[in-house]
Amino acid sequence: MYTVKELFPTLQGEGAHSGRAAIFCRFAGCNLWSGREEDRATAVCKFCDTDFVGSDGLGGGKFENAKDLAEAIETSWRSTSAGPQQRYVVFTGGEPLLQLDEDLIAALHQKGFEVAIETNGTIKVPAGIDWVCVSPKAGAELIVLQANELKLVIPQLGQDPLEKLLARFEKMDYRNRFLQPMDGPNLISNTELAVSLCQKRPLWRLSLQSHKLIGIR
Repeated sequence: MYTVKELFPTLQGEGAHSGRAAIFCRFAGCNLWSGREEDRATAVCKFCDTDFVGSDGLGGGKFENAKDLAEAIETSWRSTSAGPQQRYVVFTGGEPLLQLDEDLIAALHQKGFEVAIETNGTIKVPAGIDWVCVSPKAGAELIVLQANELKLVIPQLGQDPLEKLLARFEKMDYRNRFLQPMDGPNLISNTELAVSLCQKRPLWRLSLQSHKLIGIR
């Protein structure tokens, strides 16, 4: 059984695949926050602005098995009149690795999908995922130390000093490194900080939430 909050076609808004046509499948649940406001103050991750509770979002629901969910993802892809080439699905959350498994990965590969995830990096990644984006959270143990992409949201409450943190991540095996300014009332100053760090440390690139800038999901 898979519990999906929402499932919809869009463009990837962040990171290395920004602008790419994709299906976003948002699983319900996270291991760093319940998703309920009354628990935010005591959560490990306190800044999440995503609703991942329940299965009542667009395209959401409960899917009995991998075949059913893979077919729903394929139907969503076809709804945009896209052809069979460059099929791409991004699993996110919450934390997608609480639910994503090898059965679902295999079912999507059979349908020609490239499978990507956006994870907080606290859970082992199953075999077969084509693109792994890790977004570490301050205060959570990071165990995924090798990935296609690292997306560090800055600044976070409780983060180590940024220069020290960036130097640490630069020694790890991430093929692409992005700094993403935290959204919210301090977005302008956070963006200025991210820009200055990318200029100072050119191993890092700036990631903006382009889907928000152009008004799509």
